[in-house]
Amino acid sequence: MKLPWKPAATSTDDTADDAASTTAAPAPAETPAKAAPTPGKGRPTPKRRDSEKRRGPVAAPPTTRAEARERKKALKKTMSKDERKALSAERKQIRIDQREKMMSGDEKYLMARDKGPVRKMVRDIVDARRNFAGLFMPFAVLLIVAIMVPRLAVIANLLLLVFVVFMAIDSMFLGRMVNKRVRERYPDTQEKPFRLGWYAFTRAMQLRVMRAPKPQTKPGDKV
Repeated sequence: MKLPWKPAATSTDDTADDAASTTAAPAPAETPAKAAPTPGKGRPTPKRRDSEKRRGPVAAPPTTRAEARERKKALKKTMSKDERKALSAERKQIRIDQREKMMSGDEKYLMARDKGPVRKMVRDIVDARRNFAGLFMPFAVLLIVAIMVPRLAVIANLLLLVFVVFMAIDSMFLGRMVNKRVRERYPDTQEKPFRLGWYAFTRAMQLRVMRAPKPQTKPGDKV
């Protein structure tokens, strides 16, 4: 029985109860230790602008051929003789490989005027045909020799005139045939008739062994 005149005992009992409850309470579970963070590189990543400043100004590409030659000469001065030979041989081999691929008709290495399936078809048509214009170069050489002889000069001039007339007629027929067949196979082409005809004529004027790219068809083949 608790009496009002005994506060000390009450305080003692409360303290004992608190101690007992503290003893009875379970101990909290230990939290697992967190993994240590991976140490960084100790410095921030430099910005691109800062890297370019440390590296120095980047030279602008040459704007003229003369400037390109000057830079090439300056580069050669910093190289040894063996290095210059190796660089020259490497560039020469690259040019040879590019020319071989261009002559074989590789689209990647062709000139702009020769690219595209339409231009390839025109070349095949010309190469598969015996063109009168293809005789112009050897015929012109013979005429030049004949003109040097006074008695043959008049005859040579007449033959030249006749040859030019026949060549013009044959070239006109070739241009019309090329445009007709190209329109049949590629009706949506944007190539102009005159440009296709001129392209066919300039190729027909060349000797077969001098044509670039090399002929992919033989005379008489169907295209």
